[in-house]
This record gives sequence, structure tokens and C-alpha cells, in this order.
Amino acid sequence: MEAYKREFIEFMVESNVLKFGDFTLKSGRKSPFFMNAGAYVTGEQLKRLGEYYAHAIVANFGTDFDVLFGPAYKGIPLSVVTAIAMHDLYGKEVRYCSNRKEVKDHGADAGNLLGAELKDGDRVVMVEDVTTSGKSIDETYPIVTGAADVEIVGLIVSLNRMEVGKGGKVTAQEEVQERYGFPVASIVSMAEVVEILSEPGENRGAVLDDTLKAAIDAYYEQYGVKGC
Repeated sequence: MEAYKREFIEFMVESNVLKFGDFTLKSGRKSPFFMNAGAYVTGEQLKRLGEYYAHAIVANFGTDFDVLFGPAYKGIPLSVVTAIAMHDLYGKEVRYCSNRKEVKDHGADAGNLLGAELKDGDRVVMVEDVTTSGKSIDETYPIVTGAADVEIVGLIVSLNRMEVGKGGKVTAQEEVQERYGFPVASIVSMAEVVEILSEPGENRGAVLDDTLKAAIDAYYEQYGVKGC
């Protein structure tokens, strides 16, 4: 496993972004884990977060793209910090763009987008925190492709929850790929999280003990993709 993946898993736990326990998701599912990207709040955390996204983007999609698009609201800071990291780590100058939940009807930047203007021929990488149902992409994809004749290079999320999607056959990430025809990748998957946090090592057993591991296994028995 790449070093940045291991570091990111520990970073999520240290930042109190990835939690284990008993949570009710928006979907109504009872989950033994929960990820809240809104908990990245300090300058150091945001700097590191952008670097992990940049590493994953380059590993999965390369550097041949022009714009990072982050759906409102959590995707806005993600696109900004990742654009900075692409410049600092790879010397790659990219623009950021996001949508507004409410259209602005005044000023020089009126409209439903903020940041860079999308142009015909732009190659766009979309950044999100997590894809559970694909609803966010369903809402923002028409906005992005309707603004200009762009190509979506791919979507990157921080954590692949590896749950079955709305169709009940493949994961939510795979459903997005099938529906829109662009690849979806993640910095890490939940399987990688369990693998790393189950390894012998200082404090790891306290994070993911046998009881929690059993709860996660039971969760995927119910909500994971069958046959995987």
C-alpha cells in the first residue's frame, strides 16, 4: 500500500474525522463508522488534506487536467486546498471552480458558479468527501457540463465506503461510473482502513478492536456488494 494511504488513514483518525461507534446515516442505515470531512478545520489539517487529494489524483488520473470542481458546500474548500497542493507538490497550475446552492443575481460574478469560469475544452476533475448515493453528482454534473463543453476526467473522493448503491448490485461509486462514463477513485477504501487499523501497533487496537471489526463485518454482510 502506498505510504500516503497509510498516512491518510491515521490522519483521518487523528483529526477526529473518521469515527467508530453507532451512527444513523442520512440514508437511515445504522453504521458502525462515520466520516465527517467538515471536521478538518485547522490550517495544518487543510494543507495536509489537499496534499493527500493531490497524491491520489495524480496516482489515478495523472496531471493532464485544467480545473478542480468541488460541489457545494464541502467540495468548495476541497477544490481550493487541492489546487494549492497541485501547485506546491507537482508544479501544476490548475483552476478551481464550485457551484452555488443559490444562484447569485447581481455583480460581475453573477450566476451559479464561483471561482474560475469553465471554458470549452477544459478537462475537469471533480472532488468530493464521500459518495454514498451519487446524489451530489446527479445534481452537479448537469451544472458543470452545461456551463461549457468540458470533459470530466474523473471524480476523486476521500473514502470509498464500499456500500451497495441504490440499484442494489454494485457500489455507489461504480454506479456513478456506469451512469456518467468517467472513473471514480478514492484516496482510500474502507477495506484499506480496516486493514491498517487492524495491524499490530501503538494505539491501533484501541481504535479498531475486535468488537468494532465484527460490527463492520456485519454491516457489510447487510449493505456490502454481494459476491465481493
